[in-house]
Amino acid sequence: MPRLLFILPLLLFGAIAAYFAVGLTKDPRILPSALIDRPAPEFDLPSLYTGRDGFAKANLVGEVTLVNVFASWCGPCRVEHPLLMRFAETNKTSLYGINYKDKKTDAVNWLKQLGDPYKRIGQDLSGRVGIEWGVYGLPETYIVDRDGRIRYRHVGPMQPDAMKDKILPLIEELKK
Repeated sequence: MPRLLFILPLLLFGAIAAYFAVGLTKDPRILPSALIDRPAPEFDLPSLYTGRDGFAKANLVGEVTLVNVFASWCGPCRVEHPLLMRFAETNKTSLYGINYKDKKTDAVNWLKQLGDPYKRIGQDLSGRVGIEWGVYGLPETYIVDRDGRIRYRHVGPMQPDAMKDKILPLIEELKK
């Protein structure tokens, strides 16, 4: 009996250590999304620009699209913006934007300064649509297939390697 009392804490410590060791092997940049391979949520956002069409789920059906959630107050959004500008200039895939919890004037001025790569931009002042998309933090980028299903989610600022190795190959595969 005294031997069991000595071994039991060691076994308990070993089990806890194994549990945490497995958790440390996972990539913290990969955040699971319950929406992968599911239809994009229903939404209909007003345009960021006065007099232009807004952005709705209906815009995502019929072609492979890239949806980027951004804000002028988001530092990492500024980092990835030149990559999105190049994407819009060199790729025939539609790029849509969701301006998340941002002041209209700030967002418009930000895009005037840095350039506007988006085909349409919806203004999500309340953040409700972002929550429905499962936005965890900005920026986030989604690939949506022709049927309006979310096929990929990139969290954080996109880097050239992610664009070249993940985004563009998946877009090409989905276009086939």
